[in-house]
Amino acid sequence: MAANYNNSAWFYDHLSRLIYGNAIIRSQIYLLSHISANRNILIVGGGTGWILEEITRTHPPGLNITYVEMSARMMALSHKRDIGGNSVIFINDAIENVKHQTVYDVVLTPFLFDNFTEQTLQKVFDHIHNYLKSGGIWLNTDFHLTGKWWQKLLLRSMFIFFRLICDIEASKLPGIQQCFEHFGYISIDQKSFFGDFIVSTAYSKTYEVLKTS
Repeated sequence: MAANYNNSAWFYDHLSRLIYGNAIIRSQIYLLSHISANRNILIVGGGTGWILEEITRTHPPGLNITYVEMSARMMALSHKRDIGGNSVIFINDAIENVKHQTVYDVVLTPFLFDNFTEQTLQKVFDHIHNYLKSGGIWLNTDFHLTGKWWQKLLLRSMFIFFRLICDIEASKLPGIQQCFEHFGYISIDQKSFFGDFIVSTAYSKTYEVLKTS
């Protein structure tokens, strides 16, 4: 069953600020400079939609954004955001259920992949990968373990909490970086936050990798 953050929509942003201060927000804003004007953008798992307003501050008009969010309550909050003159298509569904012909210049996946087991990660990653054009930019932010004891403790606590509240399937971080490497992505920008526990990376889709079954 796919994770659904309906039960946490009303407190999610407040909880993240309580635990991480502004690190969650700063880590995602950091990557927005890689979005150029008049681009097709895919945002997967955007949560309450605050990122739409941050994008609008940089690009008030001209962007075509597809906003995919599984939680109906998160989506309702996203609809209230100021999108300026940008065009936003809101899709309330899991990304793996979305099927259309659009090819995107930029993909954003903020704290998406930590919800998944390794098997689901492979499936979802492959689906999103096919929507990004060759030479496109993938902006990913997620947690990253560097061996510090408190990171493991905090991550385990988050997994337990969100498995109970939101029915996420993961109990540990899957191989997110390895997935990007397998598909031939090249890191063009990276910055860590909150004691290196959060990592924001801009990847370039440089070539296709033939995958074996």
